[in-house]
Amino acid sequence: MANSRSRGSESSHNFASIVLGLCLACLPAVSHAANNCAWLNEATASGFLGGDAVGTFTAAAAGQPAICAFVDQSAAATRTLRITVEVAADPHARMMDALARDCGADAAPLKAIGNEALVCAADDRKGGLGERVVGRVRDQVFTITIGTTLKGDPILTRDALTAKIYSAAEQVSGNLF
Repeated sequence: MANSRSRGSESSHNFASIVLGLCLACLPAVSHAANNCAWLNEATASGFLGGDAVGTFTAAAAGQPAICAFVDQSAAATRTLRITVEVAADPHARMMDALARDCGADAAPLKAIGNEALVCAADDRKGGLGERVVGRVRDQVFTITIGTTLKGDPILTRDALTAKIYSAAEQVSGNLF
């Protein structure tokens, strides 16, 4: 009798171990994130935007950069963080083209970001605020833009944008090295 109880206990222990093993094996598939951005994750982007950001990733295609876009949508504002990264044969020239297109003459150098980087305002015509960084790490040219559609946004003020764009540039350029 004692022998049959120990066999029953042993078989239920083995069954429980098998079920636990299967659950653990399936866990990575269940917890896999939809956003595959290599330079920033949704949690960090949410911190930069001051809310719960949802990210999308578009892989690089022929002549097009890879794009990570994070959006925090609320009734009051839409806050965005956008990162583009592309490999260029002449990265300095490509960076200067992007800088001329996206910043004009208002760009200021950012020290200790990648091999070189500059920052400028990226305000929209409707009164929304934004900041942009254009830079390069080795043969990769990157742009980062953080912005809000809300004029007078209490979370993304001009000072907050300046601090957040610098932190985002540190993170992205560090991940590009």
